[in-house]
Amino acid sequence: MRLRIEKRANIPAYMNLLVPVVSIAFSLLVMGIILVIFFQGRGQTWGEAFRETLSAYKEMFSWPFGNIYGLYQTLVKMIPLAFVGLGLSFAYRMKIWNIGGEGQLYMGAFAATWGALYLFNGIESKPLMIFLLLVMGAIFGGLWGAIPAFMKAFAKTDEIVVTLMLNYVAIFWVDYLVYGPWKDPKGYNFPITAEFPESARLPALFNGEVHIGIIFVIILAFILQYVYSRTKWGFNSRIVGDNPMAAKYSGIDVKTYTIVSLIISGMIAGMGGAVQMMGIQHRLQHGFSPGYGYTAIIIAWLAKLNPIGVLVAAFLFGGLLVGNEQLQMFFGLPLSLVYIFQGLVLFSLLGGESIFRYRIRFVKEEEVRS
Repeated sequence: MRLRIEKRANIPAYMNLLVPVVSIAFSLLVMGIILVIFFQGRGQTWGEAFRETLSAYKEMFSWPFGNIYGLYQTLVKMIPLAFVGLGLSFAYRMKIWNIGGEGQLYMGAFAATWGALYLFNGIESKPLMIFLLLVMGAIFGGLWGAIPAFMKAFAKTDEIVVTLMLNYVAIFWVDYLVYGPWKDPKGYNFPITAEFPESARLPALFNGEVHIGIIFVIILAFILQYVYSRTKWGFNSRIVGDNPMAAKYSGIDVKTYTIVSLIISGMIAGMGGAVQMMGIQHRLQHGFSPGYGYTAIIIAWLAKLNPIGVLVAAFLFGGLLVGNEQLQMFFGLPLSLVYIFQGLVLFSLLGGESIFRYRIRFVKEEEVRS
């Protein structure tokens, strides 16, 4: 007898919704056990630790989703997550594993800062300035995606390794600027640049609590949904992702699709960096991203690479980030527990997908030989 892993032939449609829900519920259960152990380690009894964990979960979900000010914060966190999630999904649909969303986000932020403070600082027209900075963010994010794209297409390098390493290059480049030549002399020695001019700031919504970037990312998601479902690119990209050899023999230029998909993926993430600078930060600074590019990987998978699903998943994870900030303030939880929870969600999703799509079957030796 041997074990054989087989792809399931018939998968019920409702499982597409059930698997992510069960996966997240499982990760919440495991995280709850970790929290009970954490609180018990601070001297509480098991009963007190259990009640404290329930209170923590209540705070984590009630503030970001049940309070208007918490909801505004959730929408603000959602915007960069959705931009990068949409960008990563664009590449993932072709089985091109772009792990460089964080670096592409940073390069978009760098480009927007360069444009706002140095290249276009004399422009007073807000629409023109916003347009130019969005273009700058897209160009430099795309350039950061082009490096692994050409390396994969012509040198057969692993895009996972290249995109991951480029994250650190982008982060250290930004750190060099904010600690060095771009450091604001009026910034009390903090690693920050000067503030953006008024023309380089996005208009605000909801009494200044949220910026107009939320509209940009929603429009982008619907554009991508149309591209995937109604255009030749969407059809061909599915073929390339499912079977590159079949795509090649059917006349599709796989190299071109590979290069373009990674470039556009980087452009979308780069626009997210530019929007974050214009909408929230208004200046480049050290560590402005709490790992949006990495969290967006989970978001893309949770959404099953669907653009509208990315918006929903980004909203949920934006709320979790806001809720986790509440836990750090009111329950004294370390930031490392937040990263543990994100990792649990990712592995639960991947595990759930594997169980969902494949089955393990015992086969006899005769079946193996046949």
